[in-house]
Amino acid sequence: MHLTADAQAMLLLCSRLGLSNHPDLKPLTLREWNPLAQRLRNSSLRRPGALLEATSDVLKEALDLPDAVVERLARLLDRGGALAIELERLDSLGIWVLTRADVDYPQRWRERLRAAAPAVVFGAGEKALLGQPGVAVVGSRNVDEEGQTLAEFIGSACAHAGLVLYSGGARGVDSLSAQAALAGRGTSVGVLAHSLERLMRPPETRAALERGDLALVTPYAPDAGFSVGAAMGRNRLIYTLADYAIVVASDAGKGGTWAGATATLKAKWVPVFVLDGPTVPEGNRQLLKRGGIAFSVSSLTASLSLRDWLEEHSARSDSPAEKQPVQGKLF
Repeated sequence: MHLTADAQAMLLLCSRLGLSNHPDLKPLTLREWNPLAQRLRNSSLRRPGALLEATSDVLKEALDLPDAVVERLARLLDRGGALAIELERLDSLGIWVLTRADVDYPQRWRERLRAAAPAVVFGAGEKALLGQPGVAVVGSRNVDEEGQTLAEFIGSACAHAGLVLYSGGARGVDSLSAQAALAGRGTSVGVLAHSLERLMRPPETRAALERGDLALVTPYAPDAGFSVGAAMGRNRLIYTLADYAIVVASDAGKGGTWAGATATLKAKWVPVFVLDGPTVPEGNRQLLKRGGIAFSVSSLTASLSLRDWLEEHSARSDSPAEKQPVQGKLF
């Protein structure tokens, strides 16, 4: 796995790779990395890669940091051997790494999330899919039979329209729509909250990854276990990769689907379409009241051109998506 000096420095500082023998040493959080990155830009060092050769005295002088912080940075940077071994293991599994310092890091995350964009992400499959025109399809894990049918229909419609289907990779709406997109010879990106190493193992998943029809990506360690906080934290990454979002089914006032949809409506990252009909969940009705665009169940017909329909109805909406200013080149 080839890494630039900048990417190597960011992995040493912002990831847990190679830290298993140092339980007392914690990588930098995003809130810690961002101000350090700004200091770095304004210093004589300029770029993360310069940190690899910097002594503690240079770090202290150039970045004007307290001794305790300098010591922590020096310890994090002084594990290149352990990092290389772990990267070699991940590469053998087909897992790649992207950092905000890399040119192929998703531009949409830079534009829409700015400093909240993850510093490091891990992935498998075709990384070029990230940020291609597509639809974020989201919904509850426990979805009724009608919701299952609708999720599969939208997945197939994305494939037919040549749109990447973005989802969270969870059971229910996420997996049903993604499987339908792939079955229709389309493409899909799963933004995972946990267990990349495990979730890429099933034969059908491995085959899609190798064909280049699927990418799996996560801002968490490839072997990370599940946590509610991680699941909630990755929701914005799904929406901000896409051009449109479709909410199939949402609880009202709770859950990841609700949180992600309301955050997106507030930030206006993308137009949020919400399935509407006689039997949709109460959460769907509440999202429509908050500015979601109605996507009628009756619209889901075999003749539907999904790309054209979404473009036409988002243009009619009173709440069009707003472009966010691009953050400065903050690695």
